[in-house]
Amino acid sequence: MTDSLRCPGMRDLLPGDMERFRRLEDTFRQVCLGWGYGEVRTPTIEHLHLFTAAGTLSPQMLERVYSFLDWDGWSGERVVLRPDSTIPVARLYREQFASAPVTRLFYVQSVLRFAEGDASREDWQCGVELIGDTQPSGDIELILMASEVLSRLGLPAELKLSDPGILRSLFSAAGLDSEKQLALYDRVLDGDLSALDDVQAALPGAGASLAALLALEGENAAYLGNLRTEIGPSISGIDPVLDELASISDVLSHLELAHRIAPVLVRDFEYYTGPVFYLYVDGQKVGGGGRYDALVSVGDRGSPASGFALDMDALMPLLSGLPSAATGLTTVRPKADDTASLRAAFELARSLRAAGVRVEVGDKTLAPGDVQVVASDAGFELRNNGAEPTSLETVDETVRAIAKSSS
Repeated sequence: MTDSLRCPGMRDLLPGDMERFRRLEDTFRQVCLGWGYGEVRTPTIEHLHLFTAAGTLSPQMLERVYSFLDWDGWSGERVVLRPDSTIPVARLYREQFASAPVTRLFYVQSVLRFAEGDASREDWQCGVELIGDTQPSGDIELILMASEVLSRLGLPAELKLSDPGILRSLFSAAGLDSEKQLALYDRVLDGDLSALDDVQAALPGAGASLAALLALEGENAAYLGNLRTEIGPSISGIDPVLDELASISDVLSHLELAHRIAPVLVRDFEYYTGPVFYLYVDGQKVGGGGRYDALVSVGDRGSPASGFALDMDALMPLLSGLPSAATGLTTVRPKADDTASLRAAFELARSLRAAGVRVEVGDKTLAPGDVQVVASDAGFELRNNGAEPTSLETVDETVRAIAKSSS
């Protein structure tokens, strides 16, 4: 609606939306708890400096944060509305869990980022953070968890693996500084593979055309073997990257989890330091994550870490075709607009709720499978799917009849 009073970029979630939201949230929570993770939630407001530290958020992301001065008397501190969940969880880890060798945490919360026009500015995420020295088993664990969530939701997903270390090794071998690497990486991700021509010229031993080679995707570790043959001998530092990806791919193949490997995939070049994965449903990206060892530190000691997030805003519409969990409604209607009928209606409604029956008090058009009871001080009349009304005298008798009709 053009005359809506809601703020641009914000969304109302209607009852149907919330049913899908809770189904997704409940499925995600069950999977995380089943893998031994504990649930946390971080504040909506965090200090700005958490996100301005080198390597935490890209300059493009920092331009989109909502920041303001949080006054405290005559002084104030610059704070932000949470634009990212991983960094606050890293802060929480440093303050509460730093002594644990491995920490497994998950959350369901929103992030807020400025966007042009009416594009979404509040995005909901189901996220997981695994902090500790678990490489590469932790990366495999996260992939299996994310895949399990989508499988339980009945959504067939396509899995892609990558590692920004592939391009990072090529750029470093070509003698590019970090600023030039970032600029070049953005061009490549935007589809401008001609940006690799200068890299190719600086690496004459790389063999086949880098642009052609990196544009290809392949299946399992055999593809990585071919990639190593084409560019590996001339690039120092790329072997450990390909070895780790091959190890992860081998385990996933053994577990019969189909996947593809894409050398050019990851947007957050600075953010990730190791293997990453993305998940797609019907060609739409619905989640992803990877290793980000540089983000978590305790004092001067870094801590290995990895994580993933599922995009709830992308996933909820995909659940619209699933059958509703809220079925079998019993409507209790007072026979008359008097105190005696109201007493009888709400006495029955409370007893039905105690028996676990879904109840709505009032008058409404019944859907298939719904039951209606007309209540008065003289008794109850049960109407079920157009059948002849049944007269019942007591609350207990009526509760038993409704339970029998819904079984």
